[in-house]
Amino acid sequence: MTEISVHTDLLPGAVERFVVHWGEMGTTWGVNRSVAQIHALLYLSEVPLTAEDIAERLGMARSNVSTSLRELLGWSLIRRVHVMSDRRDYYEAEADMFEMVRRIALVRKAREIDPALAVLRSCATEAKGDAGVSPAVRKRLSAMLEFTETVDRSFGEIMRLPAPTLMALIRMGGTIARFVGRKSSKKPPR
Repeated sequence: MTEISVHTDLLPGAVERFVVHWGEMGTTWGVNRSVAQIHALLYLSEVPLTAEDIAERLGMARSNVSTSLRELLGWSLIRRVHVMSDRRDYYEAEADMFEMVRRIALVRKAREIDPALAVLRSCATEAKGDAGVSPAVRKRLSAMLEFTETVDRSFGEIMRLPAPTLMALIRMGGTIARFVGRKSSKKPPR
């Protein structure tokens, strides 16, 4: 684990607390603390920062900053920007919270859900042709595959919604749940 000492004289108290907390949250999500802290610093920064600026403000080794910046670029959470008459690379974070969450969700899906879904499809197909797999196991694999594919399709539909539409749906969350709950409880008798 990398120890990071934030230079308190370089960051206001609220900014330092956010950077430290974002780093801790990152570790619970499986993200390296340094990566999360750099992301937090760039998110709050009003101007693009160089790797040297970041290293100084967070008290990190320059090599650690470079590695973390590459990871954040891979997630499309930050972008490289250039400043006139300065050869150094500067970095800034995606400031639109909705877009940032969307990008995180899409990358996590590609890295975690898509491979799991591919294996599940393969297992369900293989189980259908294997007499050694019981009907109950085939049924469970099929049910899991159907559920996962449904969630995957729904996720894709949600990600294609325009941001204002999705935000309106999110804000209506409880209302939608109550509406759907009333609808499902009023099923006609069979």
